[in-house]
Amino acid sequence: MRHVTHDCRGLRLTAAVRFGPLPGTMAKHSSLAAGLAVAAFAAFASPTAALVGDAPAASDANGARHAVLIVGSRGNSCTGTAIARDLVLTAAHCVPAGADYKLVEFDAARRPTLKDVARVTRHPQFSMQSFEAKRTTADVALLKLKEPLPPRLAPASLSRSDARTVKPGDRFLVAGFGVTRPGDGKSGGALRIAELEATGKPGSLQIRLVDPATRNGRSGLGACTGDSGAPAFAANGGRLEVVGVVSWSTGPGNSAGCGGLTGVTPLTRYRAWIVETARKLGSHIGE
Repeated sequence: MRHVTHDCRGLRLTAAVRFGPLPGTMAKHSSLAAGLAVAAFAAFASPTAALVGDAPAASDANGARHAVLIVGSRGNSCTGTAIARDLVLTAAHCVPAGADYKLVEFDAARRPTLKDVARVTRHPQFSMQSFEAKRTTADVALLKLKEPLPPRLAPASLSRSDARTVKPGDRFLVAGFGVTRPGDGKSGGALRIAELEATGKPGSLQIRLVDPATRNGRSGLGACTGDSGAPAFAANGGRLEVVGVVSWSTGPGNSAGCGGLTGVTPLTRYRAWIVETARKLGSHIGE
């Protein structure tokens, strides 16, 4: 089945969309700190929802302590997962070469602060050409931070489960900062969660998730612009573990947009690379 997908480099978690930069948000690399802080973050000033389909706000119990917001000098935004005090996991298509990236932290008044990324490492087998052609690829990347994350954020554990054991109907939590209304950047920037279930034929290359209430027949919960790189969590022994990262989405009935399918790149094939790369970068992740 060929999907009409949306690349989620924009702002949200709610439907099937391959996340791309929002129109009119391009920024020069030299103006990242000033331009993004003033322009891109103006969209995040109010505590609006993310994830289409009226998804609830995330809490510490369902992933809020693990998810981070990433912005780029090309005007895009994505979601990532803290997997060490100074290391973030995200989708490789979120962080292409030729741009600068920052993490965004908000204070109690929702004022944004930019945090520096020291290094971006994409999986060596990732192919943007394959991604743009809607073929599966190693869509995972690591961001090494210049400073440790604040205490309120905690590293998430990587799942050791084999994605080939995932069955249709298995449930996952997806947490992202994306938009709640396609094309409306101001509707993104608040962390939301959605419980989705596996559909189709899950495997080690791709897991397709769907809102169990709408089943891709009408618009429902799912990833959207800004949700690229978001974690897909599975519960294991009372804790959440990262099973994969969000890569794409579709609208209902596999149309373009969000609210249909949410495509996840499982970590099964890439866990060893993540662990070894973290070690080389001097970051400690839980085993």
